[in-house]
Parts: sequence; C-alpha cells; structure tokens
Amino acid sequence: MKEDSILFDQWIEESLRSVVQRALKVAETHGLPGEHHFYITFCSDAGGVRLPKFLKAQYPEEMTIVVQNQYENMKVEDDAFEVTLRFNGKPAHLRIPYTAITIFTDPSVNFGLQFKGQGVEGGTLQALETPAAKDQEPESPKKDSGGGQTGEIIALDAFRKKR
Repeated sequence: MKEDSILFDQWIEESLRSVVQRALKVAETHGLPGEHHFYITFCSDAGGVRLPKFLKAQYPEEMTIVVQNQYENMKVEDDAFEVTLRFNGKPAHLRIPYTAITIFTDPSVNFGLQFKGQGVEGGTLQALETPAAKDQEPESPKKDSGGGQTGEIIALDAFRKKR
C-alpha cells in the first residue's frame, strides 16, 4: 500500500465482490428463489479460472454464463465458486475466482455490478452468446417514466481518482 493513500476503491470492489459471493451462497444452499437468475461475465484467461478445453477454445478471453434452473455441484468458497453447467447437453465443471468476474447481474430484479471494465465498453452490458444463455438476453438498465433509474450497473471507475 502506498504510504500517501488509502485504497478506498479497492475496498469497495472487495465489498461488492462479497455481494456476488453471498448471492451465489444462496444458490448453493437453498437454490434460487422465484425468478432469480444470474448472468456472470468473467475473464476466461484469468488466473485460477478452470474450464474444460472445449469451452476455453470457444471463449479464450471472456465468457458469460447463466446460473438459473439447470446447475449442479455449486460450491462457494472464499476466493472462487465452482459449478457444473450443461453446454449442448454436455456437463462442464467450471471454477471461477471472484476476481475474474467483470459483470454480475440478476435481471429478475434489474440488479447489476460491473468490475474493472475488462470486456465492457462504454458501461453497457455485452453478453456473449453461450449455449447456457441461449434464448435469454440480459436486460440492460432502463429509465422509468418518472425519469429515475429502475436499475443500475455500478461502475467503480466512476469513483476512481483520475491520474
């Protein structure tokens, strides 16, 4: 840590990543209630990410998964989570460190978090077409008729000191 600065932005990001961990813990422990489901975009080439070779070949840099109805073996740890999803009917086990996640959304409640801009341009969601996400498009934030936000992606870069 630099002697002349307090790393508020890093602390905030760590806190927001714990929100992701807690939401995944609900899915692990109780399943997802109601219409809740998660779109999770992550850097597939980040350290600690484990994917089957066929997925790594198809998504060498970034991937978006959907955790909704058909997931198995969810295991939420302090630094990462693991889950088995099906791609074209074939089970695939993934391990994703929280630090690899760039976007986490739950469209059912219009909630989203964006971390350190990798894979995101201009602050908008860019969902990748993955077999797990087929026939489902993530919802972007929308304005309500009263002019207020009904949902918002929180970009930490807006709070960072410009150098």
